[in-house]
Amino acid sequence: MDTNGEIRMGAGHRELLDQVLDKWSLSVLNELCDRPCRFNELRRAIPAVTQKSLTATLRRLERNGVIERQVTSTRPVAVTYRITPLGKTLRYPVDILLAWASEQMPAIERARDTFDAQSDADI
Repeated sequence: MDTNGEIRMGAGHRELLDQVLDKWSLSVLNELCDRPCRFNELRRAIPAVTQKSLTATLRRLERNGVIERQVTSTRPVAVTYRITPLGKTLRYPVDILLAWASEQMPAIERARDTFDAQSDADI
């Protein structure tokens, strides 16, 4: 926020928000807030995600310092993902956004219905 109280969102901000607030990232963070997980545990917990999408999501979150990857040298090698202290700071703002969405959903659905009806009438 600048001195006038306006939110300034540069390219870096947009990139970060795109990377940590997308559909799969939120699901992964939700799982990792409760406990560390291995890759296949995350796959089972988020059945709609593909292996490729989950791998890409985990890499993005790790790159941004939101999760960490811990490799245990066992046979076979075990990899566990856990949320970092930085990642834990996302919980509060995400919870506020989700609460806002829940509270406003009836108004949003009415707006969608109105828009869709007008769009259908324009066809």
